[in-house]
Amino acid sequence: MLSDAKARKLKAGDKPVLDGTVKGLYLFPAQATGTGKWILRFVSPVTTKRRDMGLGTYPVVSIRDARTRAFEARLKLEDGIDPLEEKRSDAEEARKKASIPTFEEAARTVHADISAGFRNPKHKNQWINTLQASIFPALGRRPVNELGPADFAGCLKPIWLEKPETASRIKQRCDAVMEWCAANGYIMASPVRVVDKLLPKQPGKRERVEHQPAVPWREMPALFRDVLHEGQTSRTKLMLELLILTASRSGEVRQMQWEEVSFEDALWTVPASRMKAKVAHRVPLSPRALKILELELALSETSEGLVFPSRKDTPISDMTLTKFLRDRHVKSDTPGRIATAHGFRSSFRDWASEKGYPKDVAERALAHTVKNAVEAAYHRTDLLEQRRAMMLQWAEHCLGR
Repeated sequence: MLSDAKARKLKAGDKPVLDGTVKGLYLFPAQATGTGKWILRFVSPVTTKRRDMGLGTYPVVSIRDARTRAFEARLKLEDGIDPLEEKRSDAEEARKKASIPTFEEAARTVHADISAGFRNPKHKNQWINTLQASIFPALGRRPVNELGPADFAGCLKPIWLEKPETASRIKQRCDAVMEWCAANGYIMASPVRVVDKLLPKQPGKRERVEHQPAVPWREMPALFRDVLHEGQTSRTKLMLELLILTASRSGEVRQMQWEEVSFEDALWTVPASRMKAKVAHRVPLSPRALKILELELALSETSEGLVFPSRKDTPISDMTLTKFLRDRHVKSDTPGRIATAHGFRSSFRDWASEKGYPKDVAERALAHTVKNAVEAAYHRTDLLEQRRAMMLQWAEHCLGR
């Protein structure tokens, strides 16, 4: 049996000394006399091959401690566990645990990956800002593998019923983050999908639709006469009037380029890259719409680039139109609400219905996509000439003729 007296005499070149107490425990000599390395030799119950397991150096690890370590390893071997494989597995688990991101880290990585697919900077910022406001304060610093349904439910509960649309969007974004974590092996599955089981039932989509405050279509002539055509002409007035006459979205008009306009054909072609549905949209221009563009061209220094540029030669802010309507207290059909630029699309749609225009023609004017996949596959015309006649009558109505 190995003793300290024997171990202190061990010198380089000597044969390894068998301990004699624990099966397979050896002390291998080192360069310096009286020093060595503890090795436990065993046949792996996993690989059935002989393996050498280091247990430390002598005399730092005493004979007693080496025997204790070797005995513990032998107990595992008796249970069919390879202590070296277990050690490797534990190290791998620790490495994985150390690499598991926090929810905020994962969210920002996902956001960076999907940002290229957003329609505009506003939506891109909105995606991460909603998480930053509602989720990061409570869960942002926690590792994703520690998060469960109750954690997300707790964050969403304050707005779940009060702001159902916002809450649903945030839930979808959280689920996207946790799905990414599952795909990368950080968690088994996203816990967000069952969050609604811990929260009260939200009102149905029909109950929670919020319509944009709009000017009633019958009041459009008064708006043109008393607001848009009253006093001095301005770029904001021209832009808002064109938006109304074309039933376009604010962003489409604010980012309008001269190269998209054909005065000869009385046509404005909005490229797919700027359309919500990612499909190019042809907009017929009434004589008044063309006149607005001619006035704007006269005010511009160039016939290239933006039709309605800001002082910095960038698209005018969406708040410009909102402020214009607020400053002039343009009332809407919603009690206590000022009209919005987007609401004029509703004004047009109501007018088209009241005047008996086919639904398909009116929907095409608004650049709404055909939701039925089969119908969309066969419907390849944009009904331009039918829309041209309709938009002319819409302009006549707005101008009070």
